[in-house]
Amino acid sequence: MQSLCWTTRLLTRSLRQSLSTLAEPNVKTKPHLVSVVCGFPKDFLRSKYKLGKFGDDSWFKASTSLADVIGVADGVGGWRSYGIDPGDFSAFLMKTCERLVQCANFNPTRPVNLLAYSYCELLEHKKPILGSSTACVLILNRENSTVYSANIGDSGFIVVRKGEIVHRSEEQQHYFNTPFQLSLPPPGHGQNVLSDSPESADTLSFPVKNGDVILVATDGVFDNVPTKLLVETLTDVEGEQDPVKLQMCANSIALMARSLSFDSEFLSPFSINARRNNINAMGGKPDDITVVLATVAID
Repeated sequence: MQSLCWTTRLLTRSLRQSLSTLAEPNVKTKPHLVSVVCGFPKDFLRSKYKLGKFGDDSWFKASTSLADVIGVADGVGGWRSYGIDPGDFSAFLMKTCERLVQCANFNPTRPVNLLAYSYCELLEHKKPILGSSTACVLILNRENSTVYSANIGDSGFIVVRKGEIVHRSEEQQHYFNTPFQLSLPPPGHGQNVLSDSPESADTLSFPVKNGDVILVATDGVFDNVPTKLLVETLTDVEGEQDPVKLQMCANSIALMARSLSFDSEFLSPFSINARRNNINAMGGKPDDITVVLATVAID
């Protein structure tokens, strides 16, 4: 009963955060994204509710007359053993990206610039924001109906059209379960910490069509939900512009990811990859979960 109570409370928090995005003003210049958010922290007993965060994961959405921009970041949880909150790093990156979208020099074809400038601000911050994070940012350029993406690490995106994945990000790993990441280690630890440059991000650009479904998510989703199941779920909302129906789909994906992550008998995508690396693994991978779901509307 106590577990059910906490799960209900967690879902209520998540829906409150997700549905709050529906009330945000949305620039209706053609084309545009209709987008919603849902997610869960891995440890909701420890995690505090905060807009833009699910545990160590962070996200943002922003709109201008030039573009719609969405992004996710996943703070590396290992820093907690050093007394560092991993969510601070990812939250700073995403909040700064959101602010930079509104700046006069924002380039709607260069998402890597958002990551680079945000990371630069983090490095120059008066109070050091220590830690590491993966990140994925997508920009829909209204002028040419083209999406520009920058992905560093194992967060990422897929684009579904007519029941098939037509575009997807490439996962960047140094080795199994060790993704590329932006970092700021404590003094004296730099030589022992992986730190990749924003310019090492995998970048793509591709045209989108009316009705395309875009899922941007952290590895808590991709490590636990099989691609086939994701595609089947996303196909149901192709062309959907009702944010409430999109929200229901995002909630479903987030709930699937969380349920499967704690299923010890499930052969998850993470376990399959582990076995390919000669690691005998079974079950899901408990993790923070962030889902940013969008459809392309070209009227």
